[in-house]
Amino acid sequence: METSEFSKPVLGIESSCDETGVAVLRWEPGAPGRGLLAHTLYSQIKLHADYGGVVPELASRDHVRKLLPLIREALAQAGLSVRDLGGVAYTAGPGLVGALLVGASAGRALAWALGVPAIGVHHMEGHLLAPLLEDDPPEPPFVALLVSGGHSMLVEVQAIGEYRILGDTLDDAAGEAFDKTAKLMGLPYPGGPALAKLAEQGRPGAFRFSRPMTDRPGLDFSFSGLKTQVLLAWQQSDQSEQTRADVARAFEEAIVDTLLIKCRRALEATATHRLVIAGGVGANRRLRAELAAAGERDGFRTYFPRLAFCTDNGAMIALAGAIRLAAGQQQDETVQVRPRWDLQSLPAA
Repeated sequence: METSEFSKPVLGIESSCDETGVAVLRWEPGAPGRGLLAHTLYSQIKLHADYGGVVPELASRDHVRKLLPLIREALAQAGLSVRDLGGVAYTAGPGLVGALLVGASAGRALAWALGVPAIGVHHMEGHLLAPLLEDDPPEPPFVALLVSGGHSMLVEVQAIGEYRILGDTLDDAAGEAFDKTAKLMGLPYPGGPALAKLAEQGRPGAFRFSRPMTDRPGLDFSFSGLKTQVLLAWQQSDQSEQTRADVARAFEEAIVDTLLIKCRRALEATATHRLVIAGGVGANRRLRAELAAAGERDGFRTYFPRLAFCTDNGAMIALAGAIRLAAGQQQDETVQVRPRWDLQSLPAA
């Protein structure tokens, strides 16, 4: 396919877990929003709420039900038909294998039927590039804090596709710690947002928890011990509503402080002055405020995607896919997904 054909829109499909996202984007490197034409999203929160967590088989079935209607809706928003598409991008991993296969099968089949290229996108690269959808995007090199689902990692970004993982999670990621802590305190699913909202009612200083792995060198994360501290504090308390809020606030402060300390270390280690924060935990108000304030004090710039693009969405997949398709990269006709996929293994774009 000739490069000029990438003035045509790219369809992005995200189905890695419990949200079905579809977007249409026309790759315009210098344009605000990078040419985003439409995006639609369906969340499975209600479906999984009774189980207190994501049930993979139910997630896969719901993606099957929702994906084609969302594709039609996104195309209608953009005022396009499928024949106007120049390429298809879909999440190929990491994620739940059944859920990934739904998006990959539909995306690969649509591309084959239209005779256009398709590209499997790394879910975490999608999150990493999400701030590029904003009007003032970061330019490499920068450090990215990726805090999404089971991932908490710091990545040095020299260019798109040139990634070096500086620190990763050794057990529970920040998002997992939020959800598991909320569950043990009796908060409804999804626990992370519920805990963050409750923390706003907490009293400062009522409880204090450790900042894991900040008392030693390194950039890795570990939040399982913090989760245990919170459990013990909660079990030994009067378990009143105010105490629940106090514990939630102290837990959130510990997570945010730990992430901030590690981000500062990563910026110093790489002599970089730009920090990207992306992923679901990147929507946390305290985290956004503390990192922005630290940037003003310490002389580094922070970049966040808008809240709608912190959680899983099709726009970030369309963007990442469009960039790689424009660079001449595409998949063969085999439907392949990778539930585990090393970000550092990606080719440069």
